[in-house]
Amino acid sequence: MKRVTDILARYGLTLQIFKTALAAALSWFVAKNLLQAEYPFFAALAAILTVQVTVADSVDKATQRFIGIVGGVILSMLMGHWFDVGAVSIFFVILLGMGISKALRMNPQVISQVAISSFLVLAFGQTEEGYAFARIIETILGSGIAVLINALIVPQNAIPDVEKSIITFSGLSATTLKSLNVLLDNNGKNRKTGRSEVNALIKETDRCHQTLQLAEQSLKYNLFLTHKRTRLSRLAVGISKLEHITVQIRGIRRGLADLQLNEVFQLEYDNIQQLKRAMGATADCIAAFGNTMIVTSEENLSLLKHNILKARAEQALCLQDFKRISSLETLRDVGSILTDLNRIVAETERQNPVKQIKLA
Repeated sequence: MKRVTDILARYGLTLQIFKTALAAALSWFVAKNLLQAEYPFFAALAAILTVQVTVADSVDKATQRFIGIVGGVILSMLMGHWFDVGAVSIFFVILLGMGISKALRMNPQVISQVAISSFLVLAFGQTEEGYAFARIIETILGSGIAVLINALIVPQNAIPDVEKSIITFSGLSATTLKSLNVLLDNNGKNRKTGRSEVNALIKETDRCHQTLQLAEQSLKYNLFLTHKRTRLSRLAVGISKLEHITVQIRGIRRGLADLQLNEVFQLEYDNIQQLKRAMGATADCIAAFGNTMIVTSEENLSLLKHNILKARAEQALCLQDFKRISSLETLRDVGSILTDLNRIVAETERQNPVKQIKLA
């Protein structure tokens, strides 16, 4: 099925276009044959405008159209008592309709719908008996059919997009943390700051969060994907943890930038390679955590556990070097970096903390 839809999509025949065409045709058929509607094109038009990417968007669009049409019908029926159809009445009915909608802080879609409905009912409602009521019924019919078709025919499932986003997010987080190792090298005026790498990670954080929001929207009002909500909630927890890790990485970058300017650190701390190893081992935990969130296999869990134990061991060895540091400023900066590294490991432990390593 997916292969067929992909082939058709290459020629512009996407699933959403198919749903829109089907909703319009079915709305016309029902309005014409079952309701004996004189203007069935209003039902088809409502269906065309209601079909959206997600079921929730379709419900929202249908609600906006209903509110706009009811408001427009009421206004035009009131105006019809005092004005005949003409340029003046059209001006006032649209002016008042859009003005009142704007004052009530309605959605721009609702405001436009009020203007259109009030104009059509004013133009045809006085000569066609029952026109206003039929307009409302046909709109409800078309919108309802559009929502049902959008929910029943291959409803959108954005969870795979969230999973891909988590893999990208966790991978970039790990790469960014490892790249900050260069800040420990004193390269004089050409030394790195890590700012561009961290900024790229922040942007990826926003993209991942937006993907999650779209997935949550796709499951709203979608009865056929209810079983996916538990999965999505777990992925949301993982994204939240990765967001916390991003905060820790930003803190590590600032701490390393401070150490670059600390001349005493370069003289006192002679085990920079060990700190680099601790950062690299912690980065491996992030990558393994992302893979485990997507596929909770024994292999992935075992690798995550191994990486956590290794990261803790490397961080513990860094703590042993504190005995040779006399500068309080150096102790503060290195300590803050190790604290952030430890917090990152804690975020990757999921619900099964790994037993702490006892140092000899």
